[in-house]
This record gives sequence, C-alpha cells and structure tokens, in this order.
Amino acid sequence: MPCISSSSKPNCRPVWLFFALLGLSAMHTHAKEDLTVPEQVSLSANMSTKQLSISWLGGTATTFDLMILRTEFNETVFYETVSVTVNQVSGRHQWNWTSVEPLECTSLSIKIRSRDGQTTSEWSSTQILQGSDLPSNDKFQMYPQDKVVPVGANTTFCCIVEEGKVFGTNILCYDYPKTQLTGAVVFVGYPPLPSDLMCETHDLISAVCQWNEGRDTHLYGKRRTLYSLNKRICPQTQRERKCIMDQWDGNWTLVAQNPLGQYSLTYSAELSHRVRPEAPANVNSIVHAWYATVLWQWKYSTYSSLALVCEVELSSQGYKTTHTFSGVGLRSVDLPDLYPDEDYSVQVRCSAQQNFWKWGDWSKPFFFKTKTYVPEAPDVWMWMNRDNTGQVIWKPLTRRQSRGQITGYKVTFWSPEENQQHTEMFSPDTTAAPINLTQFATFSGNKIKATVIAENNEGESQPASVLIPLRLTDVEPLVVSRAVHTDSGFPLFWWKDVNSTCGYVVEWHEASCKWDCPVEWIKVAARNTNVTVESANFQPGVRYNFSLYSCSSEAPELQQRWQGYMQELVPSGSVSLSASQQDSNILLTWGEIPLVKRRGFIQGYNVYISNGSQLALLANLSYQGARNYTVKGFSEGSYKFTVKAYTSAGEDTGATASIMLELYTDWLILEILASLGITALFLIIVTFICYKKRKWVKKAFYPDIPEPKLPGDWARTQGPLDVKPSPHSMVHIVEKPEWDSSKEMLVVIPEEDEDEEGQGIGDEPVDTDEPTSLRYYNHVVDERPIRPRYPDSSTSSASSLDSARTDVTYTGIQTSGSSLVFQLDPQGFSEGHQPQTDQFASCVGGGGGYRPQMQTRAQSDDMRPASPEPFLDPQVASGGGYKPQSSWNFDVDAGESCGLAPSLGSPTSVASTQFLLPDEEEHGEEKRQLSSSAATWFTNLLSSTKP
Repeated sequence: MPCISSSSKPNCRPVWLFFALLGLSAMHTHAKEDLTVPEQVSLSANMSTKQLSISWLGGTATTFDLMILRTEFNETVFYETVSVTVNQVSGRHQWNWTSVEPLECTSLSIKIRSRDGQTTSEWSSTQILQGSDLPSNDKFQMYPQDKVVPVGANTTFCCIVEEGKVFGTNILCYDYPKTQLTGAVVFVGYPPLPSDLMCETHDLISAVCQWNEGRDTHLYGKRRTLYSLNKRICPQTQRERKCIMDQWDGNWTLVAQNPLGQYSLTYSAELSHRVRPEAPANVNSIVHAWYATVLWQWKYSTYSSLALVCEVELSSQGYKTTHTFSGVGLRSVDLPDLYPDEDYSVQVRCSAQQNFWKWGDWSKPFFFKTKTYVPEAPDVWMWMNRDNTGQVIWKPLTRRQSRGQITGYKVTFWSPEENQQHTEMFSPDTTAAPINLTQFATFSGNKIKATVIAENNEGESQPASVLIPLRLTDVEPLVVSRAVHTDSGFPLFWWKDVNSTCGYVVEWHEASCKWDCPVEWIKVAARNTNVTVESANFQPGVRYNFSLYSCSSEAPELQQRWQGYMQELVPSGSVSLSASQQDSNILLTWGEIPLVKRRGFIQGYNVYISNGSQLALLANLSYQGARNYTVKGFSEGSYKFTVKAYTSAGEDTGATASIMLELYTDWLILEILASLGITALFLIIVTFICYKKRKWVKKAFYPDIPEPKLPGDWARTQGPLDVKPSPHSMVHIVEKPEWDSSKEMLVVIPEEDEDEEGQGIGDEPVDTDEPTSLRYYNHVVDERPIRPRYPDSSTSSASSLDSARTDVTYTGIQTSGSSLVFQLDPQGFSEGHQPQTDQFASCVGGGGGYRPQMQTRAQSDDMRPASPEPFLDPQVASGGGYKPQSSWNFDVDAGESCGLAPSLGSPTSVASTQFLLPDEEEHGEEKRQLSSSAATWFTNLLSSTKP
C-alpha cells in the first residue's frame, strides 16, 4: 500500500483509516443488499381477545423490526425488535401482538423490516387494519361490548361518536337492583401549549401583547388555562388572547397554566420598532369635478409628531386603485384624476414611516360623489345610402363621458364654401340624425361638415364633426379580404396612407344590411397600421363587413375592406335545386343561399345521388362560385339528386331534385343532318376542285386519242375534198344496199390532230366554239378486226389505208369525243388478242354515231386494201347507206356506244341542212338507253378546255 506524505517520515494512518471506513461501508451496503425485504404481509385480528396476528415472507432472516401506529394521528403504539423463526411448512414468519384497547377503537398501520445486527433492510409496504372510527361511520359505538373480566382486572374502553361531536365523561355506579346511584366525572384534556407571543404599541406608550393559544386543551370553566404576563394576570375573553400593559417594558414573559401543566413564552423588542397606528377616524372629503380632498382624524395626539406613511384605497364601479402618501402627523390627502359626476368610496390606513412594522387597520369606508362638468365631445361618424340619403351617427355617451345628465344633442350641417348652416336639436336618447344630400344640391362645394354637440346642465361639449361628400362617386370595387377572428377579436392590418393626416376609421356592420345599417366604428391614430376589433355584439354565424377609411382635410376615403365571421356555422338554409335533361345528360343547376342563411363562407358544394336511403357522392365542387353540374353516362330512368353546400363547420341539410331521364332523339336527327351537310359540302368541294383542275383531270382520266391514220401509198394525192354547197342536195340517199367490202368508209379524224403532211399538231389549243371539220376518207375497209389505238400503245400499227378524204362539218363537235379511232391491226392476233369482230360490228352497225354515205360503185383495183382478207359487218352492211337526218335525237350514252363519245354532236353534210343521225325507227332501242343529263354535263365539264 503506498503512502503519501510531505515530511521525511511518512504518516499512513489517515490513509489506512479511510480505506478501513470505505471497506466497512461497502460491507454494510452489501449486507443491506443481501437482507430480504419482508413481503406479502398479512393481518388477522381476533377482536374478542384484542390480539393481532401478523405473518410475512422474510427469507432466511430471524430478527425483524416491527412498528405499529395509530393511522389517524400517526402515533406509534408499538415499536420493537423481535425474533421470529420461519415455519418450515409454510415458509412464512408469524408474530402475535395483543393491544391494550379494543382493536375496533381506531385503525392501525403495520410495517416490518429485516435486521441483522446493525444492518437492516428496507421497510415493507404498510398494511392497515381498519377500525370502526371511520368518518363514514356515523353510529354511536362503544368497545368492548359485554366483556367478561376477572376481579381486579383493568379494562380500557373507547367511545366512538359522530365526527365533530363531544362524548360525555360521566361514570355511573348502580347498586342492585338500582336503588342507589352514585358516580364521578372524568375530565380529559391537554396541558396548555401557547405560541407566537408578540407585543406592539398603538399610542407610543402602552404595550399590547398577543399570542396563539395552540391546541385545544378541552378543559373549561375553573379548569381552563390561565395566562399571566410579567406576573400580571391577563383578563380572558372568548375569542382574543391579548394582554395590555400600561407601559412599554421591552421584555415580556407569558405563563400559561391549567390542571394538567403549564407553559412559558418570552418576547423582547424596542418601542420604535413596534409602532402600529390605529385606524383613522372621522374620515371626510371635499369634492370637486376632477379631484377630491380626503380628511381624517387620529385617536392619539402623539401621532402629530410621528412620521407616517398612509395608503388611500379608492373604489369606483367595481375597480380599486391605491394611492400612497407620507408625512408627519398626516391627516389629509388630495385625490387627483377623478371623473365628474362619479361615485367613489375611500378607506385609509397608516404605518410608521421609519422602522416599518405593520400596517394599521383600515378606516371605515367613506362615500362621496364628484361634481358635474360639461360633457365630453361625442364620437361622430356617418352612413350613406346609394340614393344620397344617410345618417350622421354618434356613440351614446357613457356615464363618465356625460359628466352629468345629458339634456340633448345639437346637430349642425355647415357648408364652408357657402358659409351656410342648418341646426337641429335631438333628444338625449337619440344617436343618429338623418341627412338628405339633395337638400344641399345648390351648394357649390363638394362637401358639407356635420357637427354634433352634447349638452347637460353644466353646458355644451366640444363640437365633434365629420365631412360628408355632397356627390357620391362610384369607385372601383376593392378586393375584399378575409378577417379571421381570434380570442382577442378581429386583427386587421393595412399599409400606411401618406394622405391620412388625422388617422383612420374602421367601421363594421352585418353584411346582410344594406340600408341605414346599425354601424359600429373605432378611430385609430395616424401612426398605427393595425387594430384588433372586438365587440360585445358579435354573434356566431353572422358575416360582418369591415371598412377602413382614411381621415384628411377632405371627406373620408375608403382604403380597404374585409369580411369575416366570429364563428362559422353550418348553413341554416339550402340551395334552390333544379334538374333538367340536356341531350342525354342531366343538368343540375342551383342558386345561391341567402347571405343570412349561409352562416359561414361557402367553400363548395357536394353533389350526391340517392340510392334508396343512402347518398352516394358524385362530385365535390370546391369552387364556391359553381352553380351547375352535368351528370353524364346515365341510362333512361328516374333519378334523385341532392346538393349540399358546406362551410368550414360542415354541410347543410341539402336540397333534392328528381328527374326522369328519357331517350334523346333530337341528337340523332342532328347527327343525320350534320352528316348530310358534311357530305354535301364534301361533294361541292370536290366538284369545285375538279372544275378548277379540269385540264389535269382530263389529261389523267380522259386523255386525247390521236386521229386514225391509214398507212400505205394511195394512187392519188391525198387532200381534202372540197365540198361546195349547191342548190340541191349532193347527198345520194341509198336504201339499205348490201355491204360490199370494196365500198369506201368514213373514219373520223379531228383536223386538229393532223396537218397536211399527216403529222399531229400536238398540244396546240383549239377553239371548240368553231365547228369541227372531219375528214372523209374513201378507202377499202380491211376485213381484219379494227382495234382502238390508244395514245400510249407501243404496239400500234401505222397500217391504216391511204384514202382520199372529204371534209364533213359537225356542229358542236367536241374534240375529246372525236379522239377515238379504229385502226386495222393485222398483228393483233399474233399477240394473243382475241378478235373483236362482234363488238366492233355492234358498235358500227347498231350504234347511234355518225355513218358515212355508202358508195354504190366498186372500188378500183389500186384502192384495194393490201390484205386480201375481206372485212364483213352485217350491221354495217345493213346500214342502208347515208341518210340525211330528218329529226334531232339526243346522243347515246358513251358506255353503250363502246367508247364513242356521245358528245360528238350532230354531224351534218356539207350540202345538207339536216343532222346526220340515224332515224328513229332503226335506232329505237338505243334511244331508250340514253344517259342522264347529269352524266352528259359532267362529261362536257371534263371535256371543256376553257380555264
């Protein structure tokens, strides 16, 4: 073990002592932790034997501390260390205790702890044995009852009475059979125990000593407690424990004594330190309108030289204020800042200014009333309606503001520019004066000044005025803000107005009021930009409008507006709901809830559909301005809808509307009409485009077909046959001669497709208004089938026969209609094409087109076709030769004429005035197959070359 010392001889004894104490403390703590705290303490009482059996679980310990107390007063009845062995069967410790008084007399508290020498465990939890002296038990009881005791035994009885009552102490003794009676009275009580002795002076000479009696001794009469102060008997009173000494001694001894004992107290103090003045007497006052002088007197003349400090308590209308004054021998004070015509009460108490000890007693209350004075100027404002009428309003004066009984109000309307005025008198209970601006219409100024003066018996108040604009102008509506109510009211904030020289006015009224509203207002200083508005008239569920006006040399100007509720409630009314069918949907419309029934800001609407007794939510319209809702996707049937408006407090009861949804047919009709209109518009657009682009359409769908050419050499030079008109017809009419292959045949070739050299003229423009001259070729028709030659055919043969040509004039001939030619193609069969003999025969022989005149003479040998193969066509053979037309027949359908354009017009012979068309008898079948005028018009449209 190391040892620390500052000398050459180390001293280790203090260190060893420290470690020894530390070891013992650790052993004690360890031992204390090892001791078992008694648990499961149980009590079992035998009332007849007054024995209490206590058992517990205490582990291996054999020594225990046992404490028994009276529960009510926490008085110890028994406290000992006992040795108890454990019961080997139950494992519990048990100990029996016998009480002196019956166990029913009072409740007992028991607790146990284990002990091993000086080491103890913690106390067990307290167990209580309930007695019969409980406050809830109001029975008059005495214990023990009917107990048998041996001669010479001592017995303790207890008497239990109702709470707060005193039991008798008489003991009676009877002989048997109760012929004589004797007894005694036992007085039970406590010795005296006074406390808090204190002495002070009131007159600066004598001493008054007081003390506290302490607990009640329960001894009265001649056995009461007697008190003496400095060996002088003090007189006793019922309530006070006080003794007065004629002279101040400085030291006092109090002795209290009764038959059970005595008790002494001592006290010392200097007189100047124990001065407590008496209460002021004969309090009086001298009153004025705004102040009063309070006077009083002292009981002792010695106070005239005593420095005093006094408190004056002033009470008025339930409020108390305290004023403090000081001075030597103080007898009066002035009370400033009083209100005229006000009732007051006053009390005074004083104390020594030096060596303050205690305040003296309060004087009796003294009442006085101040004098009256001229009234305070009323608070004036205005309210204007839309029709140039309104009111000049003022707040009724309070009792303090009136300063006496108000006798009336004088209201004056004055025009500064005109220097004219009008005065009216009003009764004391009036707070508004009506105004009509039309009465001042002749005034040149833009404002008038309204002045209000209050009057009482002392005179008139200062004038209070407000400027009223003569001409109300419409201003842009201000944005209305929300005002939220708090516990202190409606807090309002605004931006400072540099033009406001005399402050602001905040007015408010119920939002539902529109005419001569009972408005309230408050005036705010110009330096402030906020105010909290509170009023006893605010009601839940009522909307209030707040308006801020700036005050200047001109009329008040509106600056800002707010709206708010002190407390929002659910609406008391519902919307007016209606349902109507709109197409195949249902349109729900509703109006606004009246303002007085909203009782809160409408935040939106809930739309429900009724499913029996249940409401299913269809939509939540959070926009408060929503007034309709369209229900879609419902089939035919009956439906019931409910719309509920809601505020922050909840929904209203709702409005319900029913509707029978029927099948909507008008929409189908509209759809059909719209479809027809769209189709017609489409056709018009297509037709217009085709007309504008007719050249392109013609070229794409109806290209020009080159004129037929007959290849080969002819004996004579080819040229147009000049057919000159003669007085008589040069057309020889032949009556259906038989067909001869040697006869010549007409082939239609437009002259714009061939020049003198037999070459096409290309795409040069052609005037279609002039008659088209057709070449009339005399040639021997080949017996091979004739195939149409298309412009784009690469296999077209140039083997057309040479022939002379004769010009034939067509009236109204169409270029596109004459562009189809027939060409002899001997190579057609070699390319796999089938002969078109029948088709060609039907087209040539039975068609309604132009037929050349048949020649009766035989062709010469040099004009025979190269091919020896004859070409026979029964229709052509039976055509009957050329006949001049005797009547006009409409051109046949292009489709029925196998591609020969019906718009070819009516050919006429050069020497004939009749159309060259087949007669009606031969072609009756074709006439019945004529195309419609619309098809002809469209073909003519596409055939036109005009832009």
